[in-house]
Amino acid sequence: MTDNDYGDWVGRQSSRLEVISDRLLTHFRAVLAGTLGPGEVPPGLHWALVPDVAEPADLGRDGHPRKGLFVPDLDVRGLPLPRRMWAGGEMAFDGALRQGSIVTRDSTIGDITFKTGASGPLGFVTVHHLWKVGGQTRITERQDLVYREEPKPGVTPTPAAAEAWQADAVWHITPDPVLLFRYSAITFNGHRIHYDLPYATGVEGYAGLVVHGPLQALWLLNLATKMLGRLPATFRYRGLSALICGIPVQIEAQHQRDSIALRVRKPDGVVTMQAVATP
Repeated sequence: MTDNDYGDWVGRQSSRLEVISDRLLTHFRAVLAGTLGPGEVPPGLHWALVPDVAEPADLGRDGHPRKGLFVPDLDVRGLPLPRRMWAGGEMAFDGALRQGSIVTRDSTIGDITFKTGASGPLGFVTVHHLWKVGGQTRITERQDLVYREEPKPGVTPTPAAAEAWQADAVWHITPDPVLLFRYSAITFNGHRIHYDLPYATGVEGYAGLVVHGPLQALWLLNLATKMLGRLPATFRYRGLSALICGIPVQIEAQHQRDSIALRVRKPDGVVTMQAVATP
C-alpha cells in the first residue's frame, strides 16, 4: 500500500482536557525525582495529561488502544506493520503550565508516509498537538509514530558507538522495572514492552524490558531546562535504538553555539536518543 491509501486518516482530529491536579504533580515529581528541571510544573508533565483511554475490548495485542481508532492500522502491500513506537518529535514552548490549570489538547493527524530502513519497511504517522490554557497555546508539538513489521529471527541491529563528548552536564541513571512501571502508570501507557518481559522478548524480539522513548526524552528536556534555568524555546528529539531496562546510561548535554545538544548514551558508547534544545 502507499500513502494515498490512508488519505482519509490525514486531518482526523480529537480534543480533550484535564486539570493539572495536586495529585498528578506530586506523583510526577516522585517518578522523575532527581531528574527534574526547574518550574512550578516540571517540564514534560503534559505527557501525563489526557492519555489515550480504551476499554479492554478496544486494546491491541501490544496493550495500546488498538489501531484503527484514532491512528490507522498500517501495512505495506499486504505486509502488516504491527509494532508501534514513539520515534521522536519536536516541541515549541510559548509559556509555562501552572498548577490547577485546565489544559486542552487538540490533536490532528498530519501525515502518513512509508520508508524502507535497515530493519525493513517502516510506516510513519505524524500527529500534531496544540496544548492550550484558556484558549492560549502553551505548547505546539509534533509526535512521530513509527510502525514496523514483526521481528525477523536472528536479525539483531548493532548500532555503532558515538564519538566521545566533552559534556557540560551529565546525569547518571540506571532505569529499573519499578521506574518503568511507575512511568507507564502515570501516563496510562499500556504498551507491554515496558512491563511484560515474555511479551517484550518473545513477541517483539527485544533483549529485555524497553525503556520508554518519552521517558528518555524527558530526561533530556529536564536537563536542558536545568542548564537554561527555564524552558527552552524549542526541543527536538529522536530515538536511535532501544534502551533495555537495567543498563546504566549517561544523560549528557553539551553547549553549542546556538543550542544545547543532548543524548542518552550507554556504556558501550551507543546513543539511544538524541535531542537539540534552543534557548
